[in-house]
Amino acid sequence: MTTTRRDPYENFPGHVGRTFSESRPAWPEKPAPPSGTPNIVVVYLDDMGYSDIGPFGAEIPTPVLDALAERGVRLSNYHTLPLCSPSRAALLTGCNPHRVGYAMVANADPGFPGYGMEIAHDFPTLAETLRDAGYATCAVGKWHLTRDSSSSAAADRSNWPLQKGFDQYYGVLEGLTNLFHPHQLVRDNSPLDIDEFPEGYYYTDDITDQAIAMVKSLRAHDPDKPFFLYLAHNAVHAPLQAKPEDVARHRGRYDAGWDALREARFARQKADGLFPQDTELPARNHEDGLDVAAWDDLSEDEQRLYTRYMEVYAAMVDNVDQNLGRLLDTLDALGEADNTIVVFTSDNGGSGEGGAEGSRSYFSRFAHHPRLPQDWPADVERDPGLIGGPRGLVHYPRGWAMASNTPFRLYKRHTYAGGVRVPFLISWPRGLRRSPDDDGVRHQYQYVTDLAPTLLDLAGITRPDSRHGHPVQEQDGFGFAPVLTDPAADSTHPEQYCEMTGNRSHYRDGHKLVTLHRPGTPYDDSEWALYDIRTDPTEIHDLAAQRPELVKELAAAWEAAAWRNGVFPLQDASGALALRGPAEEKLGRPVTLLPGTPELERYRSSRLIAFRSFTVTVELESYEEGDAGVLVSHGDQGGGYSLYVEDGRLRFAYNEYGALREADAGPLGPGTRTVLLTATAEPGLRWRFALAVDGTERATPEPVHQLIGMAPFQGVSVGLDRKSPVSWPLYERHGVFRYTGALRSVTYDPGAPGPDSPQAVAQALREAAAAFE
Repeated sequence: MTTTRRDPYENFPGHVGRTFSESRPAWPEKPAPPSGTPNIVVVYLDDMGYSDIGPFGAEIPTPVLDALAERGVRLSNYHTLPLCSPSRAALLTGCNPHRVGYAMVANADPGFPGYGMEIAHDFPTLAETLRDAGYATCAVGKWHLTRDSSSSAAADRSNWPLQKGFDQYYGVLEGLTNLFHPHQLVRDNSPLDIDEFPEGYYYTDDITDQAIAMVKSLRAHDPDKPFFLYLAHNAVHAPLQAKPEDVARHRGRYDAGWDALREARFARQKADGLFPQDTELPARNHEDGLDVAAWDDLSEDEQRLYTRYMEVYAAMVDNVDQNLGRLLDTLDALGEADNTIVVFTSDNGGSGEGGAEGSRSYFSRFAHHPRLPQDWPADVERDPGLIGGPRGLVHYPRGWAMASNTPFRLYKRHTYAGGVRVPFLISWPRGLRRSPDDDGVRHQYQYVTDLAPTLLDLAGITRPDSRHGHPVQEQDGFGFAPVLTDPAADSTHPEQYCEMTGNRSHYRDGHKLVTLHRPGTPYDDSEWALYDIRTDPTEIHDLAAQRPELVKELAAAWEAAAWRNGVFPLQDASGALALRGPAEEKLGRPVTLLPGTPELERYRSSRLIAFRSFTVTVELESYEEGDAGVLVSHGDQGGGYSLYVEDGRLRFAYNEYGALREADAGPLGPGTRTVLLTATAEPGLRWRFALAVDGTERATPEPVHQLIGMAPFQGVSVGLDRKSPVSWPLYERHGVFRYTGALRSVTYDPGAPGPDSPQAVAQALREAAAAFE
């Protein structure tokens, strides 16, 4: 048997004798950057369009960002990926996302390298490189680089923030959350067990408080250590939610509609030098399924409703600016503001996922399924006063997203400019001083993978070729520090491929080849469009017919880059993207939850019910008169269900994407021991529920639409209804409504997949394809 044993004195630079007096001590040097190394703060917005802040044309008051732009640099031609997880992977590694394993958001597992959703050890993150160089590293907010199936308390945490270079983390691992009732907060490596939030809680304020506390604590313990703070907001991703006092400041601001807003923003952009005066504003988005109506063609009722959505969105942007001001004030009070690099940007363009009308039921609008029935509730009537509050999980109509992305075409998910061109600000008072004749605007093409190497260059840190004795992968980005200091410098990024959900593009030296791919259609050269974005940045004049050789050349370049970066296979109509690997089969086993069990994580909970029949068995020690409270709950104001006892009666609440359905199963007699909820999956994405008590059927409510996609958004709770409640009226009467009796257990028993399950749909698509062939 071979053993390894290291000599404890090997490579010791001092001298060791038998006693201290015969020995000479030595201490290993700890990595420490040179004195004066800057702090780095990256403020990362979610789904913010190009024109949504003052320095890029917005009417929304953003005085803090205005001040940053006044003393810093704006990149008018900065590009990113069209979706969030790929953008985040690219930003933190400096590598193309398919190489890293993020072909799309971290909510899929089709079993191919580009969809691995794990940052391998030979792709060191910016945080790892900075920490190795002696930085303190902190992250707050949205992560979304951990696959949804790896977000639970029992998950492999190898891709959580602390394992990717951060000393501290506080936030949400998934891609979105409820800003008034975050569904699962995580601190460091531990999900937090929270029953309810304090009055006035708001997530954007909270993560800013946490960031400020981390910086204050660091400076109290170490006056010199530079820090990297990654502040990744969930704002302004839907559901759109804002504090009432913030919304009030924007009442009436958008009454003129999205067409007028777009024109006003474009005029400010040109006046501010972001675009040449002869730049054209495209016509309203007109592509099938992505089109926007003229504001003046809407009814007065539609205009009033749609205006409310945009007021909430503006309030969210406003609140981000306020919170950034609080953080910068803290840095100023600590004497750190002058030597802190601050970057502000967005992961992708504004989102058109709200559809033509927007929605007061975000999770039903966001549901994607080839068999959605015609009566699917994509919107749910609500009191207008609830829009933007904790009961209203809303998204704005895509007309506002078009305005957010002014002056560009299309939206998040697309490789046209509306999906990939976003605002970018950088400020470093000590290190990036502008000359009096420099307006701070840079028009050079730069890409999200360039940010990590740029920040390392500015900090004076060299990315090593190896880490822990193993070589690291080369980066795809190029530092653009020369561009920041010299307006006449050339772009450092001459060529770049892009692909997202089948939409493709390839940029080279000012020309951009791009597609708007229709799902299920062939990938061929007929869908390519060609633009010269030096003279046509808004992608209006298609040159493909005039320059067929250039189209052929760039299409071949895209193909080569796609193979080199792990882009293939491309998505098609096979349904394969909805399938999961065999490791998830165990999530479909029965599970018994005891009283006191922390909330079951969202994705883990969904595997017990999604697209299938299931039963929930509640075992009581023995019901006694006066016992009351929630027996089991699953979900929130965006969709869910709960069983509870009130006034001696068993009741069932079903929140159908915001529409509350209730059933009374009658009184519970003393000695009751078992309550059984049965859900039968039926065609048309419906469930038929039945309730039984001690073997006797008590109620059979009318069939309801199944909760699919991201709903239910909160996991299963036993003995109470945590955080955002399933039933708001019940919450108003009793709060979390803890069960006062003796609850023994709650058992979920997942049944067979229903007729509309991903497995059934994929099989049907395969059979149809075989028959066609």
